[in-house]
Amino acid sequence: MTTASLAGCNGVDVGTEPEYEDGEVGDIDGEARTNAEMATAQSAAEGQRASGVTPVDSLEMVDHEFVFESGYLGSTVQGTVENEGTNRIELVEVRVRVYDETGSQLDQYFDSTGDLAGGTSWAFQVILLESPADIADYDIAVLGTPA
Repeated sequence: MTTASLAGCNGVDVGTEPEYEDGEVGDIDGEARTNAEMATAQSAAEGQRASGVTPVDSLEMVDHEFVFESGYLGSTVQGTVENEGTNRIELVEVRVRVYDETGSQLDQYFDSTGDLAGGTSWAFQVILLESPADIADYDIAVLGTPA
């Protein structure tokens, strides 16, 4: 995949298409959410992706992993994003796509934060609404909107 870059007047390089990294789910020892837990998870999960975000060179995905949490959180992907540049990033978004064992995409989920200063990091938690038994793999990308 080829990514075009544009040099913005603020010195932050941005691209057009996100680059996804693969993630591993492994063996999950967890139950599906109850109806009440699912309602809470749906309220807590970010429902749609932000507009105006693109790949930004200064944003680095430091780490990420699939984590099964008890209670309403259930299946999540957690990790850290760092702004390695000196300029503030107005909006940072993490996108996670989840797949079943046949490789079919089940859905896409998000987490975001605003105003990530240069040289700082953000710990994210993306809530996945799929049952843990249905998730075989995921991939992940970070995007942003320079200030």
